[in-house]
Amino acid sequence: MSKPTLQIFPDHAELSQAAAQYFVQFAGKAAAVRGRFGVTLCGGSTPEELYRLLSQAPFDQNVPWPQVHVFWGDERLVPPDEPGSNYGQAAELLLDRVPLPAQNVHRVKGELEPAAAVADYANQLRDFSDDQRRWPCFDLALLGLGSDGHTASLFPGSIPTQETREPVMAVTADYDGRPAHRLTLTPPVFNDARHVIFLVAGEKKARALAASLQGPHNPKHWPAQRIQPQQGSVIWLVDKAAASQLNSPPG
Repeated sequence: MSKPTLQIFPDHAELSQAAAQYFVQFAGKAAAVRGRFGVTLCGGSTPEELYRLLSQAPFDQNVPWPQVHVFWGDERLVPPDEPGSNYGQAAELLLDRVPLPAQNVHRVKGELEPAAAVADYANQLRDFSDDQRRWPCFDLALLGLGSDGHTASLFPGSIPTQETREPVMAVTADYDGRPAHRLTLTPPVFNDARHVIFLVAGEKKARALAASLQGPHNPKHWPAQRIQPQQGSVIWLVDKAAASQLNSPPG
């Protein structure tokens, strides 16, 4: 297992610039070597600037869009045109603004009942995988970090069996006083990725970042610790505010 790389930036804008550069780099290499680039996007406010950058020059001109295949690390179980849809967010900021073939967008069908949405997304993963595997080896997985340490829709608490054995699962139990009503990829999928990039910005994330990176191993309480690829790289791109509680952060 490779050691995670931590990069700290003065602000969210520079963090997003770095993430866009990595996206272009990994997409170009994957397209050249394997003929396609498979990526899982994340939701929330942190990746919004990244998506805007990728839709604009010079980044949009340097991504091989016809060879890009877009998936999501997690999704709310809502129709794609409703507020809160991670697909809707990415479509508005990025996907509808670049020459990405419609068939290369592999969205979670959040309008379905949870079991049907899980089955449909599992089939999409299987169809995109190589050698009849149950899920593909993604070239890049983008992830965020919640103030409670969650990533994708992997929340603090007991780790269900599905999370360690299945590629995708519904998260419908109450969380933080309300039903989660989400679907998420699971650690085995993220841990198979060639590259994982965490995007973390803001002082509210500082405690969770410090605990996830430098605290005792406690994946039940800090779910981001469940992401530990055996072969792929893990890169943490964080701003100065999020890094404020790290022990001796560089710079």
